[in-house]
Amino acid sequence: MKLLWLQSGGCGGCTMSLLCSSARDLPGLLAGAGIELAWHPSLSEATGDAVRALLAEFESGRTALDLLCVEGSLLTGPAGSGRFHMLSGTGRAMIDWVRSLAARARYTLAVGTCAAYGGITAAGLNPAGAVGLQYDGEQRGGLLGADYRSAAGLPVINVAGCPTHPDWVTDTLIALALGRFAEADLDALGRPRFYADQLVHHGCTRNEFYEFKASAETPGDLGCMMEHLGCKGTQAHADCNIRPWNGLGSCTNGGYPCISCTEPGFESPGHPFGLTPKVAGIPIGLPSDMPKAWFVALAALSKSATPERVRRNSVVEAPVLAPATRRTRLK
Repeated sequence: MKLLWLQSGGCGGCTMSLLCSSARDLPGLLAGAGIELAWHPSLSEATGDAVRALLAEFESGRTALDLLCVEGSLLTGPAGSGRFHMLSGTGRAMIDWVRSLAARARYTLAVGTCAAYGGITAAGLNPAGAVGLQYDGEQRGGLLGADYRSAAGLPVINVAGCPTHPDWVTDTLIALALGRFAEADLDALGRPRFYADQLVHHGCTRNEFYEFKASAETPGDLGCMMEHLGCKGTQAHADCNIRPWNGLGSCTNGGYPCISCTEPGFESPGHPFGLTPKVAGIPIGLPSDMPKAWFVALAALSKSATPERVRRNSVVEAPVLAPATRRTRLK
């Protein structure tokens, strides 16, 4: 299978993340699944006439395009012309190339939240007219339209994240190459379910603090960051704390609240990322599966039962109390 990777309106962060894959030989990993990286603007040697010839082969259908990966949002401005982003040396707007190639591709993947939903590039007034491949924020449509289907009959596969985890990309590509990926494997927002059916909350090292509602008060504290510091880990769909970056890292492990970067519109939450908005002292962003009344009752009960160790450790940068030593044999 031939893979073509295009970089549109973004920072290149998803490619940087991909280079941190646990696979020491990324091209070898793909080749093992029968995938040939035909061209990537940052990783391939080919330039100029060679690239233009390759694109023409794919566009004409003379060479089959199996996997089209687009990184970065699609810049439709000004006035829908796409001329804010021309593909260098071709005289054509990137959005023109993407539309044409997506019509040929067996599978089309939006790599990163920018390509999926518009992302950071679409924040604020969005003068560049940035949209995702098949979404404009939460609304289906985007560049290719709500009814777009690739040659294999699938909508755009949104490997969302800012940036994506490298394994989310490689696992999706390999599953497609092995014929083990179908539309049923996508969630309601077009994300691969193998990671989007999880929550960032799952596996978080701060879960004991969450259980007792022992909250961090300032950045650097060890406690749960949901109540005061804007963490959306109980709502964000991703397996970041089950499948950490580079074997051990995640935002919450590093002391930063989850900002739900796999979701459309995360870039403009309406409040500072590090602050939890509240009404009558109750966080607006409650766990996705829990009614508000239940959460309030559970929080009150949990706080009344918080062990002194958990309470004191939640508001410091390093533990000051260790768990008690007790015999654990059952009688």
